[in-house]
This record gives sequence, structure tokens and C-alpha cells, in this order.
Amino acid sequence: MRAKFLILVLLVSLLVACAPKEEMPTALLPAGKAFAEGKEIFFVHTEASDAGVAEKLTGMMESPVIFVPSLANVPNASLANVYVFTNGIAGSGPLGFQLDIFDNPPGTAEYTPLRYLNHITWTDETKARELKSAAEVLGAEASGELTIEQPGVVINMPFVVWDGGQR
Repeated sequence: MRAKFLILVLLVSLLVACAPKEEMPTALLPAGKAFAEGKEIFFVHTEASDAGVAEKLTGMMESPVIFVPSLANVPNASLANVYVFTNGIAGSGPLGFQLDIFDNPPGTAEYTPLRYLNHITWTDETKARELKSAAEVLGAEASGELTIEQPGVVINMPFVVWDGGQR
């Protein structure tokens, strides 16, 4: 009797293991391109703490970016930065200038998808150059080449492809 029970358990286990797996649903989201630590990355926008920013990103990406006011209450220690250019070199950034720059990519201890928006403005637009890292942004700020304004907006911007990884 015990042997029959063990054989039955074995057969059921084998059938379960061989059963076709249900496919995991997937969703397509348009990805933005940016820089992190000098390398190209891709990310998505999912939510923003400011209604106007959520609306602008929704139109730009042709995919809903949800307005979530409570994101503005996330403690600064839980946020990373995204640097967005308001002037300078024309490009495909959200305001029509160079690509955004992210600090703290995946693999760093400070990685978080929640980003504090920083507007970058070149002091002398004719001297603008392409920057590709947060260190370059902060160096240019220290030398007076640009200013950084923080409008108090938080955006959820998880990376989907980065140097050494992808989802």
C-alpha cells in the first residue's frame, strides 16, 4: 500500500512538472534614453508627483504617466537625481535639449527608481557641451557654467537597460 502511494505521488509530481506553464503577461512601455556614469541607459516613466509633469511626460511618451502627489513626500534619503536640460545643445531630452543624466544607477548602493527632478540651465548657452555623468554636471555647476534648480518634483523612473544589466 505504501509503495502504491509513493508511486502515485511520484506520478502526480511528474505530471505537474511536465504540464505547460501559463505565460506571464507582459506590457509594452516606451523607454526613454539617457546617460548614467557616462554610458547610455534606457528607462521608463511611470508616475510623477506633479500633474503638469505627468501630463507632459504622458504626451511625450504616448503612454500614461500617473499623477501621484504623495511621491513629493518621499524622504530625500530615498531619492536619486535626474538632471534635465532647459537650454544648451538641441537634442531629444524632454525639454528639447540633450539627453537626461541620472546618478546612482542599478548596482550602486544608492540606486532607487524614485528621482528628484533637477533643471539644468547653462549660464552661457553658447558654451554648452554634452555632459554624460552626474559628476560632470556637478563639476560644471561648481565652476559656474550652469545652474541647478529643483522644482520639488519626484518621478518614478526605473531603469530597464543599463551598463551590465537589463530587466
